[in-house]
Amino acid sequence: MSQKLNTAFIQANLHWEDPEANRSLFSEEINKLSDSVDLIVLPEMFTTGFSMNAEKLAEPTEAETLKWLKEKAKSKDAAITGSVIITENGNYYNRLFFVFPDGSYKLYDKRHTFTLAKEDETYTAGKERLIVEYKDWKICPLVCYDLRFPVWARNTVDYDLLIYVANWPEKRVKAWDALLKARAIENMCYCIGLNRTGEDGDGYIYNGHSAAYDVLGDELTELNREDEFTAEISLDKESLYETRKKLKFLQDRDKFNLEL
Repeated sequence: MSQKLNTAFIQANLHWEDPEANRSLFSEEINKLSDSVDLIVLPEMFTTGFSMNAEKLAEPTEAETLKWLKEKAKSKDAAITGSVIITENGNYYNRLFFVFPDGSYKLYDKRHTFTLAKEDETYTAGKERLIVEYKDWKICPLVCYDLRFPVWARNTVDYDLLIYVANWPEKRVKAWDALLKARAIENMCYCIGLNRTGEDGDGYIYNGHSAAYDVLGDELTELNREDEFTAEISLDKESLYETRKKLKFLQDRDKFNLEL
């Protein structure tokens, strides 16, 4: 059993609707990472920013960005995750990729499309949650607005790490801070939230506040959270399991069926 998961997350000011520029930006940052990194986390729609211009920007699953993700995962011998705009069978998806070092990958389509920005009118919502098994860790990757819906994230399968990739605006960042911490505590897991910085083409401001929390809701990152940064942190499964064994809160969780 792998007790440590060395995780890097990259908080960046995205180039608006410019996939090539964003891939170049993240290539530069990924190349700087240490050789000990196991998992690299990128933001929501990391090639474009949070755009509703899907007709112009969407690419098929097996296209340039997935090829790029596979190359980066192989070169760093690390898994990599983030979401992009995808077209498939006449629909558009805000699709998260989780790419393994060997080039294989898993998919998650954002379940909760952001109605306030009319994301639901452009993108088709996903219907299945993804649990990834990687280096003996169980990981649940979700996307931005999913953070507001605790039932979707409820830890019914004893996952170890919950990840949110996002474009979460400054005006609602207090909710981001509070809910990330809450998700860690209620699910007795590590929780990482990766946001972007800067201003997008629609005039929305993002001030980061990317962070990692442990099972008790203590923040593991001590950063100037509104600037662009790349952080590496080591997550410890032994500590997580010791706390779960001591407190046993997950054993008292409610049982329920989720209707979509």
